[in-house]
Amino acid sequence: MAFLTENNIQIDIKEYLSVPFETNEISNLLQALGFLSALDMVRTKGSEFAGSGLTLTSSNSDIIEAIMLFPKLLERPILTNGKHAAIGRPLENIKELVGLQLKG
Repeated sequence: MAFLTENNIQIDIKEYLSVPFETNEISNLLQALGFLSALDMVRTKGSEFAGSGLTLTSSNSDIIEAIMLFPKLLERPILTNGKHAAIGRPLENIKELVGLQLKG
C-alpha cells in the first residue's frame, strides 16, 4: 500500500469479507493473473486450506467455489488494473503491474 500511495497510484479496495466475490469475479481474477490453476491464487498453508476440503489436486471449479465459501483462502493483496492482475507479494509484482499500466 505504501508503494502505491508514495507513487500517487489511486486504488479501490474490495472489502471481500463483507462483500463476497461472485464466481465470475474470481474467474476473471484467475485469468488476469495469468494462472492456469486456481490453486496458484490460494493460501495452501494454514487452517483455512485444511478446513476447506481442498487438496493440491482440486479442480479450478472446486477451488473457486471454496474461495467463495472461505474467502480467506485467497492470496492477498491482489491488485488489478482491469486487464492484468498481480498478487501483491513480493513488491516486484506490484511494480511490474504498475509498469504495465503506465505503458498502457
